[in-house]
Amino acid sequence: MNPHQSMNPLNLQDVTHYVENNINTFHEKRTRSLDTLRLDKVLKRKNPYLFKAKYTTTSEQIVRGIVDAHISSNEETIFGDWLEGLAIFINGRVYGGRKSGIQGIDLEFDRDGMRYIVTIKSGPNWGNSSQIKKMKSDFSTAKRTLRTSNSQLNIVAVNGCCYGIDNHPDKGDYFKYCGQRFWSFISGEENLYIDIIEPLGCNARVRNEEFQNSYTQMINRFTRQFSNDYCNDNGEINWDRLVRFNSGTIL
Repeated sequence: MNPHQSMNPLNLQDVTHYVENNINTFHEKRTRSLDTLRLDKVLKRKNPYLFKAKYTTTSEQIVRGIVDAHISSNEETIFGDWLEGLAIFINGRVYGGRKSGIQGIDLEFDRDGMRYIVTIKSGPNWGNSSQIKKMKSDFSTAKRTLRTSNSQLNIVAVNGCCYGIDNHPDKGDYFKYCGQRFWSFISGEENLYIDIIEPLGCNARVRNEEFQNSYTQMINRFTRQFSNDYCNDNGEINWDRLVRFNSGTIL
């Protein structure tokens, strides 16, 4: 990489084409994740005491609760990975950046005589203190690795977040750029964070209808299975059986 990499102005048409050609990957992974979901798998992950405390009385309420929580978390991960790919593509077009081969680093690029190493996350509240400590450690290791081959390299570590706001970006040993700051940082375009919204809707209505069809079928299937496995003959939820399945230890 050239530490004095010049900037190539971003062609928004390139971004639109990238999104249109790649957004189906997100939709396919989203639906595939739903199709491979198993009731016993998600039941093991959720707190049965919470359902009881919230006065959950029907199989469908429990099923929708656990499935919707799984989908929300899973979609955030899948789309976060997809946005990371978009950010690397855009940066590659503008600054010649690339997916980093260093552990814990997603993007490397050169600008104004500096080497930027970037870890990309979805939003600003992505990690607890131990996860942030791990990120800092990854930054330190990456700097040592890069300076092995070039001791004069000026390296700047950045935690980039695809959405949100952090008005105190200087964290001491790294910078945290969120939302508009992040997209502007990787592209040189102040309004990119708004410009990418429109192409993201490509095929969204049709693909979402397909997803909703799979979702409805799965809710019906899981509700029937839950009723068979965890309800008494009179239709009442058998909480003892559910808690034993979720938390019981086989001796």
